[in-house]
This record gives sequence, C-alpha cells and structure tokens, in this order.
Amino acid sequence: MDRRMVMSRLFFAASATAVTGCLDGGGASETSYTVEKGAKGFEQPWGIAFLDGTRAVVTELPGRLRIIDTEDGTARVVDGTPEVASEGQGGLLDVTPHPDYTDGGWVYLTYSAEGDGGTATHVGRGRLETDAPRLRDFEVLHVAEPFVDSSIHYGSRALFGDDGALYVTSGDRGFKNFGSGHVAQDVTNELGCILRLNPDGSAHDDNPFVDDPVARNTVYSYGHRNPQGLTFGRDGELWESEHGERDGDEINVIEAGENYGWPIASESCEYGTDTPVSVPHEERDGVTPPVHFWECGSGGFPPAGMTFYTGDAFPGWQGDLFVGNLAGAYLGRLGVDGYELTRKPPLLGGRGWRIRDVTEGADGYLYALVDGSDAPVVRLVPED
Repeated sequence: MDRRMVMSRLFFAASATAVTGCLDGGGASETSYTVEKGAKGFEQPWGIAFLDGTRAVVTELPGRLRIIDTEDGTARVVDGTPEVASEGQGGLLDVTPHPDYTDGGWVYLTYSAEGDGGTATHVGRGRLETDAPRLRDFEVLHVAEPFVDSSIHYGSRALFGDDGALYVTSGDRGFKNFGSGHVAQDVTNELGCILRLNPDGSAHDDNPFVDDPVARNTVYSYGHRNPQGLTFGRDGELWESEHGERDGDEINVIEAGENYGWPIASESCEYGTDTPVSVPHEERDGVTPPVHFWECGSGGFPPAGMTFYTGDAFPGWQGDLFVGNLAGAYLGRLGVDGYELTRKPPLLGGRGWRIRDVTEGADGYLYALVDGSDAPVVRLVPED
C-alpha cells in the first residue's frame, strides 16, 4: 500500500448509549452520549490536534503523522517527519499547530531521537502541505538535554499559550535516586521540567531563570516526574497532569519558577512496595503541592492528555476537565471549582481502551485517542 495515501472510513456510529461507572466505583454518567469509533489501523496514536473545523493531525509512536478528516472520512500519512527513536516509551509524541497555522503552515512535533549518550526529547517544526501531505523544511528547534541511556519518561506534551510561547513538558527519564540530587530538582538540566520556548525554539525572554548564570534559561517549572498532560484553563492558567511512581499521580496548576516536588515531595510509593518515595508535599517547605492527587494505595490514575470542555454539545460538561487514563482504561472527568477538583463519573469505561489523548473539536464533540496496536480514533457525540 502507498504509504502516502491511506484512505479509510474514519467515523461511524459504533455503540449504543454509553453508561459508565463512577470513578470511585458506583453510579452512572448523568449525560448520555454515543461513541463514534474511528477506523482501526492507528499504531499507538499519541497526540491529536485540530488544524481547522474538520481536519486534525494525529501522531503515532512508531514515527507516522496522519491528517484525518472528520467530514469525508480520510486518513492520510504525512511524509517528511523526522527519524525517531521508537523504543520503550519513545517515538513520535505530541503535535500542535502554530497559532497562525493558516498563514505559515507551521506544525510542531515533539519526539525522542538519538544523540551523544542516548536519547532525548526533541522539538521540531515543519510546514504542512495538505494536498500531497508532507512536512516541508522540517527543522530541529530544541533538544531537552542531557541525552540519557533510557527509553522512558520523555514527557512530552506541547501547546502554545496566548503569550505566543510554546510550552513543552520533559520527563525525568526514570532516574531513581530519590533525593535532592535528582535531575528533576536541578535546573542546570532540562529533565523533569516544563520548558517555555519562543516559536523558533529559543528561550522565552520572561522565563524565571533567564538571569541565573547556571540554570537553563528554557526552564519554566521543575520538580516533575513524567508530565503527559497540558492544557490551559478558562482564565489562562496552565494545568498539567503527571505520573507518580506507584500511585501518587497529580494534577497541577503551573506557576513560573515553582518547584513541584518530585522526588523530594510526593504522595507516591516505590514500585512494588508501600514505602513512600518521600514526605508528602504538605510536609516539605519550598515546593508547590498539586491541586489534586491520588495517594499511594488508592490505585492511582495514570494520566495522559487532558482538556477542559468548553463546547455547547454537552452543556452538563461545560467547565469540566477531561483526562485520559491509561492503566484504568477510561476517560476521566473532573469537576472544577477554582482549584478544587471533584471526581465525576468517567467515560468510555468497560472497553479496555487506554486513553492517550483527548481534545475538543470545533463541532463541540470530544475526540479521544486509544493507545493500542490497531487502534481507533473515537469521538463522543450527544445521544440522539
């Protein structure tokens, strides 16, 4: 089959009204919805972002980028993507268009790639041509250094803010020295951080460490483990989700220059034990606690992509935060009142679908990526 043209019927009504259990084990969703299931064939889809009202781009971990059209049902592979280190948790990761995409055609990618000493999270961009899909003039803009001999914890969500800056999450690459010498507590490197970049990949002039002679001037916040969700709230605040060790998963509101604790403050335990990684956030000075967390022993909530719902298709969901759940295999839903979060009945449960990313389309529907080897893109629409 020609790699440059993969055509398939993307969406079709697939299921009856979905009724899912409550996040804490009981109840049912108060909003009825129908699941429309995309064509199979996506291999570990990781990121989704809309270009316009009907077209979105989807990344696949092995290194493919596709344009999907929710109106005519096509899914086309884009040529010109960078070579990636597709091993473990690495590969082609997130995708986001430039805010002025319609003028310049710039699409930004994050991905793992090899270099001196191992692999690292990369940020690059190319101009997307959609007629015969390809990324033209692709260039590497930034590498979250150092390179590490590891294939885990790359992060790596990316999105533009209203300030025109590109925010990118970088994971801690799995280092296990749980103390103050951990890489996520050291701003002289870019691991376990959220980076704020200009569109050309340089450090933003207003970053918190630009005047520090030893810190990386790209660092916006630090003390993160493996942040895989990033979105903006109603008032422009930056929200992030990240994986703990054993449980200890977090939802954070990000402030410039703040230390979010990993691993010197955490609600998680070491894998396979009931031994806390460290003291809880409330017992550690100088760190910013999460606004919501799943403590050790709770079963956790391994979080992925996230978005606030702002559309009109589901009035009962307006203002809620939707977060993909991986091991739990559902789409989490959290009510938000200021910075107080309430767990609400989840969606897409009972199907065995690891939800890797979620976004809202211009049609007001929710689109979710199912993490699998022969996976669909699905969307949630109101029940007729």
